[in-house]
Amino acid sequence: MSISVLGISCFYHDSAATLLRDGEIISAVQEERFSRKKHDSNFPINSIKFILQKSNLKLSDIDHIVFYEKPFLKFERLLETYLSFAPFGYKSFAKSMPLWVKEKLFMKKMIIDSLKSIDFNFKNEDKLFFSEHHLSHAASAYYPSNFNDAIVLTADGVGEWASTTVAIAEGNNLEIRKEIHFPHSLGLLYSAFTYYTGFKVNGGEYKLMGLAPYGDPKYVNLIYENIIDVKKDGSFNLNQEYFNYCTGLTMTNEKFNKLFGKSVRNPEKENLKQFHMDIASSIQKVTEEIMIKLCFSLQKEFNKKNLCLAGGVALNCVANGKIKEKKIFDNIFVQPASGDAGGSLGAALAFWHIELKKEKISNPNFMKGSYLGPEFDDKEIKSKLDCLGASYESYSQEKIIELTAMRLSEGKSFGWFQGKMEFGPRALGNRSILADPRSEIMQKNLNLKIKYRESFRPFAPSVLLENVSDWFNYNGESPYMLMVANVKKDKQINMSEDEKKLFGIKKLNIKRSEVPAITHVDYSARIQTVDELNNPLYYKLISKFYELTGVPILVNTSFNIRGEPIVCSIEDTYRCFLTTELDFLVCGNQILDRNKQIF
Repeated sequence: MSISVLGISCFYHDSAATLLRDGEIISAVQEERFSRKKHDSNFPINSIKFILQKSNLKLSDIDHIVFYEKPFLKFERLLETYLSFAPFGYKSFAKSMPLWVKEKLFMKKMIIDSLKSIDFNFKNEDKLFFSEHHLSHAASAYYPSNFNDAIVLTADGVGEWASTTVAIAEGNNLEIRKEIHFPHSLGLLYSAFTYYTGFKVNGGEYKLMGLAPYGDPKYVNLIYENIIDVKKDGSFNLNQEYFNYCTGLTMTNEKFNKLFGKSVRNPEKENLKQFHMDIASSIQKVTEEIMIKLCFSLQKEFNKKNLCLAGGVALNCVANGKIKEKKIFDNIFVQPASGDAGGSLGAALAFWHIELKKEKISNPNFMKGSYLGPEFDDKEIKSKLDCLGASYESYSQEKIIELTAMRLSEGKSFGWFQGKMEFGPRALGNRSILADPRSEIMQKNLNLKIKYRESFRPFAPSVLLENVSDWFNYNGESPYMLMVANVKKDKQINMSEDEKKLFGIKKLNIKRSEVPAITHVDYSARIQTVDELNNPLYYKLISKFYELTGVPILVNTSFNIRGEPIVCSIEDTYRCFLTTELDFLVCGNQILDRNKQIF
């Protein structure tokens, strides 16, 4: 008889649910995709309902339910923090404590009540278990890897107490050996600079990473001398005199402002300047250096060939690329849903392997390319499009590939809606916007006319696995867009002396390679390798484009606009298509021409 485990993460940000059956991932989805509220933190009712419906299960049929962290430990940390900083922080204390006492302290009851709202017959509260936050993260990275032993490094803002943990994994055993505790946190440090440069915390960190190449790391020494004390082994302490996140309502304080000579940027009143780019470059460099130090010391101490990464900091694909470049480990696996959403998967996997003592499954495709969400057959797609009043033409799959590749080669932009929705923050070729990487204007146009976001934001290349080393300084797989590497020298275009003198956003319009639309200003690219096993349709499309153009690459960005989650349903997709300047939309075997739609 099969055993089912439901993992849940919520109440902070990026809530999600995951279903395991006999240790295999059946479904994993984020609540934001259903609610259409980006980074939705609410209990994932819609996600759980989808999972149950897809598997033809009732909640009462589930054998075990696991929450991704331990609320009482988090409450302990919150309370001790306020006591240690007293009398400072009363305003923050007065704001947060009633919420904790009223709701979060009784989180078990909240979870049970939410589960009963899904299935009234759910009565067995003994099915509910709690994992530790960083154990959930570590499990989400190690168990899906194809390694039988590994060092697992988790770095994020904070869990219950831990902000950085080191776990040693062997077989089905996973044990946390080292911890760095709140308030000392690499994730919170990066978030503090995210806040300082005017981006939203827990959402804007990737913008800061994208901004970094436009600047110079002028403030690295200032950060090391004042803000963070880093030991030889990579462990660190933050100087709390510069921060306000322990007891205040902001990330940084006036002393932080004075150190750098400017106040926090108000994005509604102040545009990004060279100063902000230099700040971004500086904290990015510090983050990379700390992660590399940690990795060197851990490899030396534990002598393992394999590294697994998880936690929000693991989504810093530039830092990941630097670690790989150093060849500290033979193999690296990064959990594609490294943030809190992945905690739902990790909680379920930790319970399966540690509590139930089940053997680890060795499967290089354990994550199924992270295509783990809803999908729609062609009959349903056409029915929905008809109800929406959409104009479309139906073709064979072969013809879809041919027409799409041809139009892409002519400079047209496409919405691409196929198969199962991705789990994690990246669209990987099923809920994607696609374009020609050879275009000199595509990067700017996609940002301003389609995504409606900052012009400096880079785009990722989807490249055929067998051709990745021909175009990038990279060997091997990178299916989840979590590694950054430079474009090969022979594909780069050297800048003139005048171009080298340009600063900031002015660098954007310089053609740097044969594929300028995916080449960032420092000649880097966030690589997604595509193989025939994980996504045969997407592989065929890129292959056809390669046949037409000699370039085995497509621009791939998530199918959404600024401030919205990636599209999930056909209705979401069509609505997004109409609100952008995309030329075409492909839904299953249907092609929609923007010029033929009735607005």
